[in-house]
Amino acid sequence: MKKFFNWRSGLIAAAVLGMVVLFGFQRGDNRNFQIAKNLDIFNSIVKELDLFYVDTLDAQKAIRQGIDNMLYSLDPYTVYYPEEDQSELEQMIKGSFGGIGSIIMYNPTLKRSVISEPFEGTPAAKNGLKAGDIILEIDGEDIGAKNNQQVSEMLRGQIGTSVKVKVNRPQADGTFTPLEFQLVRESIQTKPIPYATIMPDSIGYINLSTFSGNPSKEFKKTFQSMKKQGITSLVIDLRDNGGGLMDEAVEIVNFFVPRGKTIVTTKGKIKQASNSYKTVREPLDTEIPIAVLVNGGTASSSEILSGALQDLDRAVVIGDRTFGKGLVQVTRSLPYGGALKLTTSKYYIPSGRCVQSIDYGRRNEDGSVARIPDSLTTVFYTAAGRPVRDGGGITPDIEVKERRMPNIIFYLIRDNVIFDYATQYCLQHPTIAPVEDFVVTDADYDAFKAMVNKLDFKYDQQSEKILNTLKEAAEFEGYLTDASEEFAALQNKLTHNIDKDLDYFAPDIKEMIANEIVKRYYFQSGAIAEQLKNDEGLREAVKILSSPKLYREVLTAEQAAVKKADKKKK
Repeated sequence: MKKFFNWRSGLIAAAVLGMVVLFGFQRGDNRNFQIAKNLDIFNSIVKELDLFYVDTLDAQKAIRQGIDNMLYSLDPYTVYYPEEDQSELEQMIKGSFGGIGSIIMYNPTLKRSVISEPFEGTPAAKNGLKAGDIILEIDGEDIGAKNNQQVSEMLRGQIGTSVKVKVNRPQADGTFTPLEFQLVRESIQTKPIPYATIMPDSIGYINLSTFSGNPSKEFKKTFQSMKKQGITSLVIDLRDNGGGLMDEAVEIVNFFVPRGKTIVTTKGKIKQASNSYKTVREPLDTEIPIAVLVNGGTASSSEILSGALQDLDRAVVIGDRTFGKGLVQVTRSLPYGGALKLTTSKYYIPSGRCVQSIDYGRRNEDGSVARIPDSLTTVFYTAAGRPVRDGGGITPDIEVKERRMPNIIFYLIRDNVIFDYATQYCLQHPTIAPVEDFVVTDADYDAFKAMVNKLDFKYDQQSEKILNTLKEAAEFEGYLTDASEEFAALQNKLTHNIDKDLDYFAPDIKEMIANEIVKRYYFQSGAIAEQLKNDEGLREAVKILSSPKLYREVLTAEQAAVKKADKKKK
């Protein structure tokens, strides 16, 4: 049941309470005095605005913005959730929600929300909704004037309730067929392991996408099944895993390290925020070689898992430096059904280091924050004596930089060109080859290029922008006339040529097209399998795990160097 109250009466009561508290403090208790004083000032300002401001004050909106800005000035993870946003918080914690099971995106050309990706096994997929379906109505209401967030909220709801969705489905001849679907909402659970497989040389691969819900249970089940099938080494893919529950990360570490090991220590301002988390069960396997894949999207609990395995010399970490989120949040109940998710402590992994890369307590004069420079970080040591650093995420044992996609791909995705081509492709191909055999042929790519040219597609080229800026600077400084021939030659080479760019960047664009097409037939698991075909990080992991000697060298080479340096000092 919704709770209502007279906000003016509440405000006046709060102001009176503030005054009582204000005069109840002794002047010597300056900090408490300042808090009470400023609360009283805030209440008075809202009251004056409501009484005298030239326009009618939307008090709820104004105060909410004040709350949000205050919290964001602390860190991005301390967030207020009013009663109406509790489902968002619940989804974050449990990794589930009531809905139809589909990602939607807004198409600015159509000015409509479109089904982007139905999840396998959910009401959307089971009832036949497809990527590319244009949403017209939900329960008889035209959604043309609604944004993506509003449409998403209409599709979500209590588990077991029904929702009627009317869509326009594109056809191969360019027309659209209106269709209606009656869907019953189910619990939509974020898959903690969207893809797992056994690769050649008996190497297991597990893609772990989240630590929300209960991923350790599924991870254990998957790993034990792989062990029965004879795997001799394991890749854990944590790339773009933004984290979740700390306990779940500790539980998965426990599968591979002995009982009684301290995995995480939290330290906060109050006693309740400080704690130690140890492995409490007998492990599943303390010997199997492990490689962990990470990147800049690997954060929070993912950094606990990868960092703990690195600190305990239990795995080789491969990829890009991780995000660097070493802050712990808890939720606190608030009046009127709200909740506050707030940062209460920092966490420290086995070597004693904290991976937090930004000190939100030390902002620049303009309010901005920056990563802690490497020069200010501290060296810690793994169990075997290998040096590792704090203050900047997890630095991989083997660095593999992720490929930067060319600028043209950003615009092809932004303008839904690749998405729309995949929709047309699927209309003409009822089935495709298995993922391992599927390729975008030259004929397919020619059809894509023809579509791009028909659309009169254009995109910003950063090189042209930079050249124009350089010409302006040269003209201002008086060098443009003397260098006019050189600028003209360079301008000619950088001239916007879509056909040339489509040919030059064909391998990268084909990969994106293949991924979008495969996803339509084999869902998320197929898309991941497709991405792994040309994955440098996975290739490096396989190389390490296929060579026991190389694996041992990675985990011990730096240790030997440290011991050698210590001997010299003595």
